[in-house]
Amino acid sequence: MLKEEVKEKTLSPQQVRAILNADNKEIVELCKRASILPKKNEKGQTYFSYEEVRNLRRLQAKKDVSNPVTVSVPVAASAPQKQASAIRNILVSLKEMETKLSDRIAKVIDEKLEGMDEVVVELIRCKTDNETLRQKIIDLNKEIYQLKNDLGCYKHVGFGMYRKKEKNVWE
Repeated sequence: MLKEEVKEKTLSPQQVRAILNADNKEIVELCKRASILPKKNEKGQTYFSYEEVRNLRRLQAKKDVSNPVTVSVPVAASAPQKQASAIRNILVSLKEMETKLSDRIAKVIDEKLEGMDEVVVELIRCKTDNETLRQKIIDLNKEIYQLKNDLGCYKHVGFGMYRKKEKNVWE
């Protein structure tokens, strides 16, 4: 009867962090290793049962024993410990490769983007020149229109002679 009451009691993620003295990332990792899925109540809040926390604590204790703080490795290590250390070495190597690759990629991207500031300044200068030339074209078109109107005021009389007509403002 007492065990059923303990199983029914729940703990919040904050309480689990305090009990295990671990951060969320470590708790998630322990949950994955123990195949524990946190439950959610009707309000959508996450909770753990006492039994699940007990299992997580056991798993954490085993992890602490298998990952000692000192670097000394026993000479006669068992096969599972050798496999675990090999896996750890592989993970460390992968992490180092990931770091090196991301650093190299960042360096290449920085080198490629280095000249982009000058390109942007040149683009702005070209755009300004383009607008200036566009305004000159508009002014020249106005002048051409005015000159054509002035030319239309002359009437051919003959023998290569022209006579200027009076401009009528109303026409």
